[in-house]
Amino acid sequence: MSAERSSGDALNDAANLPRVSIVIPAYNEESVIRQCLIAAIYQSVPAHEIVVVDNLSKDRTARIVRQMQLEYPESPLVLLSQDKEQGLIPTRNFGLDHATGDILGRIDADSVVEPDWVEQVQRAFLDQSVQAATGPVVYYDMPMRRFGLKADDKMRQLMLKLAKHQYHFLFGSNMALRSSAWDIIRAETCRDEKDEMHEDIDLSLHLAEHDLKIQYCPQMVSGMSARRLEDSPRDYRYYVTRFDRTYKAHNVKKMALKAPMVVFFSVYFPAKLLRAIHTVNTAQPVRRGGQ
Repeated sequence: MSAERSSGDALNDAANLPRVSIVIPAYNEESVIRQCLIAAIYQSVPAHEIVVVDNLSKDRTARIVRQMQLEYPESPLVLLSQDKEQGLIPTRNFGLDHATGDILGRIDADSVVEPDWVEQVQRAFLDQSVQAATGPVVYYDMPMRRFGLKADDKMRQLMLKLAKHQYHFLFGSNMALRSSAWDIIRAETCRDEKDEMHEDIDLSLHLAEHDLKIQYCPQMVSGMSARRLEDSPRDYRYYVTRFDRTYKAHNVKKMALKAPMVVFFSVYFPAKLLRAIHTVNTAQPVRRGGQ
């Protein structure tokens, strides 16, 4: 009798859990899209759908996704095409608009989510006050990955303290929000035609304007590439100063929120060197027999 009751409770719990869509904007991502999708498919709790939005890719991105639809016919893998305009924001918006889950996850094409990512997202949103959630990342193409994960988590926790928990920022490589929250802000999010801002910070600030709670979840972990370190110092600087331009667009003047800029600037050269050494070491063939 107790076994029947526990089985029934488990079924009821599963029925009450929110459905999680994973939305992945993609432009010329043939080198990383397959590993991203494999991680999204092999989850402890399956996603409601995995939506790849191809944005005028000139490489094999769309072809690889279609091939994976054939390889994994049991997986809810959906390929959409956003071909009206080039850009991350219109492509992201297109994917969020067409996703059908209760919770809209959003990751990058080079993200590799942990096997329990969907499960952790569901747990985060069991609290009905939570309207959006984000978590730390581990750089999978850097050395000392677990140390890097702890450092990333500590940095994000520090950001919350510095902002006195007034601002919680989503991270585009690892975030989710309720479909109802997206409905509220979708028409207000900045289009950023000049491509000057951080779209995930912009999204966060629009949520904050409506007092829609963003939760930081340390257990909601995604892997991402450190390929940004391949940028020239000039391009990297432009990327980092997107924080400042996003704050100015929203008339946010809190000095503590400049902390991420300081951190990103300070780690660029040492992290770039570490990545270069790691790349060389992992590319070397394994020697056998002392040769």
